[in-house]
Amino acid sequence: MQYTLSRILAGPLLHTIWRPKVTGAEHVPASGGAILAANHLSVVDSVFLPLMLDRPVTFSAKAEYFTASGPAARLWAWYLKATNQLQMDRDGPRAAQDTLEAALALLRAGNLFGIYPEGTRSPDGRLYRGRPGVGWLALKSGLPVLPVGIHGTRRVLPPGGVVPRPGRIELRIGAPLEFPAAVLDAPPGKARQLIAAQVMTAIGELSGQEYVHMFASDRKAELAAATPPTAAASLGALPPNPRPPPRAPRS
Repeated sequence: MQYTLSRILAGPLLHTIWRPKVTGAEHVPASGGAILAANHLSVVDSVFLPLMLDRPVTFSAKAEYFTASGPAARLWAWYLKATNQLQMDRDGPRAAQDTLEAALALLRAGNLFGIYPEGTRSPDGRLYRGRPGVGWLALKSGLPVLPVGIHGTRRVLPPGGVVPRPGRIELRIGAPLEFPAAVLDAPPGKARQLIAAQVMTAIGELSGQEYVHMFASDRKAELAAATPPTAAASLGALPPNPRPPPRAPRS
């Protein structure tokens, strides 16, 4: 009920200001669980994908988003709670695994779960290496993985921004990915990595982003370690020798 109410209240405003457009919605199954794997450009990514689909989508969100103060932050917290987003405590020793297991339970119950394989927002608008969690979910659930390319959200609310700007949002949903036998039969750790690589390749084709073969969290750590002027200047700088995402072997 709260999910429906949130769409009724927020939907008209979001459609009017940001004119979101979705292509490929027909790839989302009408029932049953599925994994929606998307690039991550802005905190509002988790608003527009659920808004544009007929079925509810659950994402994981940092625990501090649910308790933040300030008018905009309280509104965001209300939306997260109303749409039943998964609260994630990133400080616990098993935080990542606990989140994956909670997501797996949702998938097995027939829900749609949205995941950002990069693990965090892109620090500079480019696409970063995928974490193996999406591979773990795919292997454990046996459910379809749909790649999603999100456009425009970084311009609407860039990292560090508070008040969203007018703009145009576009979501491109790809067909369910098929993982070859060479991937599925690989040792579990290798299979998770190969699936993550294939997912990032598909996301990149939909998002059109430049790919950087390093984890976004490592890039953020580099920026945080730099002096403030250097960090600001390097935000748009290229890391050495960016490479295309590795492709999984074909069967």
